[in-house]
Amino acid sequence: MRIHVQNPAGETVFPITPAQWQAAIARSPDMADLQVSFAHDEAGYAAAMQEAELVVTWTREVLARFGQGQLKAGRDFAPKLKTIFCTSAGLDRLAPFAWLPDDVALLNNRGAHANKAGEFGIMALLMLANHIPHFAERQREGAWSPRFASVLAGRTVVVVGLGSLGGAVAGRAKQFGMKVIGVRHTAAPHESCDEVVAQSDIDTVLPRADYLVLACPLTPQTQGLMDARRFGLLRQGARLVNMGRGGLWDQEALCDALDAGRLGGVVTDVTTPEPLPKDHRLWRTPGLFITPHMSSDDPETYNDNSLDILFANLRATRAGKPMPNRVLPEKGY
Repeated sequence: MRIHVQNPAGETVFPITPAQWQAAIARSPDMADLQVSFAHDEAGYAAAMQEAELVVTWTREVLARFGQGQLKAGRDFAPKLKTIFCTSAGLDRLAPFAWLPDDVALLNNRGAHANKAGEFGIMALLMLANHIPHFAERQREGAWSPRFASVLAGRTVVVVGLGSLGGAVAGRAKQFGMKVIGVRHTAAPHESCDEVVAQSDIDTVLPRADYLVLACPLTPQTQGLMDARRFGLLRQGARLVNMGRGGLWDQEALCDALDAGRLGGVVTDVTTPEPLPKDHRLWRTPGLFITPHMSSDDPETYNDNSLDILFANLRATRAGKPMPNRVLPEKGY
């Protein structure tokens, strides 16, 4: 199989390198027969795609190259392409998926983020438990403003989305003695949750949440999941973490709830838009701590994990099994 790795031009933090590829082959010697090429420019891309059966690239590269319907309009530029592997778990920017031919499999790297996401998630919960958004604001003012905090143990956290991100956060929260309620597409049990409800029943558990973590994909079903009405279902002083996408909640309603003192604090790693403009209301909302969409990406392990996931999918194909990371357009993930 011919594989082409297309890195974005000028990328210095997360490019997939030949050395990383060889290290991945050493971990998976059954993949040693794969033929691979690398490029970061248009000329290298154009030449490689004439023979490539699988392309490894970034979401924004897929959007730029395939998102205008080129694959369905004609395959002259990629006549042998059968699989696209995106080094991202959330592919909502590629939706709707009308551009994707039925005979081309789209894969994400779901699972690559788990360890980092779990650590960030429990850090965010600890930050909220210890009033860090409040102290960050007071520090900028030069104000000594003590607030005392309770431990996480015994508190209830509702985790929306139990994939690699949310599942990892749920596991860490359980280690800290929290009661964990999971919310996902179905109410199937999860090993780190005391209870799981279907997304359609989320209103029944929001009033019980001391903490709410959003870690689900952005789909038509989850767009605006947390609106003003649902913020109103949360108990007074509830604290929120968003590690999924900015579109999972109504940002104006979130700011309104913080301004009104309804919420005890928020940590968000995602916003709409990204990057967030300097004059955006989110920057000025009290009790809100923002990180710039970096919660789950570890430069030292990200590409290694992604290549291992790619090889696991190819191994499944060779065994005649479904590829575990194949994105289902009708679901959006």
